[in-house]
Amino acid sequence: MGSRLNPYLSFRGDARAAMDFYREVFGGTMTATTFGQFGSEDPELADQIMHAQLETPAGYTLMGSDTPPGMAHTPGSTITVSLSGDDAEQLRGYWKSLSGSGTVTVELEKQMWGDEFGSCVDRFGISWMVDIVPAQG
Repeated sequence: MGSRLNPYLSFRGDARAAMDFYREVFGGTMTATTFGQFGSEDPELADQIMHAQLETPAGYTLMGSDTPPGMAHTPGSTITVSLSGDDAEQLRGYWKSLSGSGTVTVELEKQMWGDEFGSCVDRFGISWMVDIVPAQG
């Protein structure tokens, strides 16, 4: 394998719930390790996620972790995850799941450049963009 670019999402105590939610949305296999598994004796950190990785059938990789106390954490202000392609049914399904319990910031609809596009913030404070390119053919 060459190199890959993967979103790495930060949470404050709810990384497991968030990554489980993304596994429900996208499918796939998730691995997760806790701070306790790596020797943390802090009872508040023991069950929190030090690193989680979701590998999806579509080839997406999402990573995430809980931010330990004392480290800065500002949800939603430093990353937007973009999903795009011409598989309209799949992308609309992702949109429905992500926006359903979140906040829609731009409705998913046809835009002036010809694509269907929408943006939302999911219930965990992560910003998402969905861009559906018209199928060629």
